[in-house]
Amino acid sequence: MICNDCPRKCNAYRDAESGRGFCASGLYPVCAKAALHRWEEPCISGKKGSGNVFFSSCNLKCCYCQNSDISGINAKNAKGKLITPQRLSEIYHELILQGATCINLVTPSHFTDAILKSLEIHGEISVPLVYNSSGYDSVETLKKLDGKVDIYLPDMKYGIPETAKKYSSAGDYPDIAKQAILEMFRQTGPYKIGEDGLMKKGVMIRHMIIPGNLRNTFAVIDWVNETFNPGDIMFSLMSQYTPYVKTQYKELDRRLTKYEYEKAKDYMYNTNICDGYIQEISSAKEEYIPDFDFSGI
Repeated sequence: MICNDCPRKCNAYRDAESGRGFCASGLYPVCAKAALHRWEEPCISGKKGSGNVFFSSCNLKCCYCQNSDISGINAKNAKGKLITPQRLSEIYHELILQGATCINLVTPSHFTDAILKSLEIHGEISVPLVYNSSGYDSVETLKKLDGKVDIYLPDMKYGIPETAKKYSSAGDYPDIAKQAILEMFRQTGPYKIGEDGLMKKGVMIRHMIIPGNLRNTFAVIDWVNETFNPGDIMFSLMSQYTPYVKTQYKELDRRLTKYEYEKAKDYMYNTNICDGYIQEISSAKEEYIPDFDFSGI
């Protein structure tokens, strides 16, 4: 299969087990862990945890990636185990039996076709299906998911093209992510929270503040504020950046300062964004990075 499923548009050949594109992945999923995860936003994790399926590799590969062990930024082949769409469908069932509040597909963009096949095999899922992506998604590919995804959980990493190019070799990221998020919102409509406090449908945009890049954070907040009305989407301002990977950029070799954290919070408070979460600055800990031990796979 010749693949142009993501904005990279590699036009690369992918068979079941291997591929030559930017993600270096085949068509069958490669996963690093499947387990209940309690570190998502409260309306996603609930009390027992969301049923996270962590896919290996990525179509963005930020130089500071917090999940570098499985993203493939430090090696040609990302850490993970090859599985079939049939096995993926079984994992959904197993996580639901464990009490998962939702099925949370983490970094799924480059395996969308396999995910669609797994959903055909499994049939209707009894909990919300969450598509948890980098935001660097093709609108054409997202349209394949229309009616199948309940909750979109995209990052909006960058509001400034130069910053996106510098850290992720994707200067088109801001425009791509904006188009993708608008398509996600078109599919789900305004978010809905159930009586149990859990999110049932909608879009939650995540933005992680990057050290030394407040102007980038302000640009993201500005777009969200100008584009959506209160009640449309949820917004999660994240402070968990951890210098887990050594990069060539000195500003990335540290955690956020209290000044940066407070400035980002104050900037958001002066907008109409009122639905969502602000992560405590104490969340910047390596213990929040999962142990990708292939458990549940």
